[in-house]
Amino acid sequence: MLQQLGLGGASGLLLDLGVSSPQLDVPERGFSFMRDGPLDMRMGDDSGSTALELLAETSEADLADILWRFGEERHSRRVARAIKRRLEEGQLRTTRDLAAICADAYPRGPQRIDPATRTFQAIRIAVNDELGELERALGHCERWLLSPGAVAVISFHSLEDRIIKLKFRQWQARELGRILKPDHVTADDSERQANPRSRSAKLRVFLWGASDPKGDPKDKYRSKKHRA
Repeated sequence: MLQQLGLGGASGLLLDLGVSSPQLDVPERGFSFMRDGPLDMRMGDDSGSTALELLAETSEADLADILWRFGEERHSRRVARAIKRRLEEGQLRTTRDLAAICADAYPRGPQRIDPATRTFQAIRIAVNDELGELERALGHCERWLLSPGAVAVISFHSLEDRIIKLKFRQWQARELGRILKPDHVTADDSERQANPRSRSAKLRVFLWGASDPKGDPKDKYRSKKHRA
């Protein structure tokens, strides 16, 4: 994209990893278990497998692995078994069907979050290769950032945040710059009230080409203008 614009690089890059609210709120996209719709979950065009096709094409063992790795679903085997059984019975077609399967597969008793939450997250991530896209995007940041510069990333769950923290630490170890302190920022109470979806957002910033301010008194990022 930068090449197409005739630019040799960027002094600042912002990666917002959140799913678009308009996408979440359209039942036909199949992202939300709160609204009934087809099991699609594709963020881009109509290429690639839908969520329903992925569930049908994936073995029970591999599906349990997806639910565990991408959703950190502790009941992944039970949920995967229930999903495959309902598919064989022809009883899984919509988001509401999948949400009901998750609820039935969970142990009885109060739950901190809806039983479908982690499963929907895991399937969405798998359908769109979200973590792979994040890895590739961070690789492009390293390629296109000018020095001095900065890359800021807003993540919304621990899997994304883990990748970002690791990459920032690797960059810092290679002396490509430093992590801006504090190492992350979250939404304050007023923002969470105005936008409940911001409650899980976490912002991290890496200062490309910046040295440790304690070791270099001339470091421009020590000025108040650049403090978090």
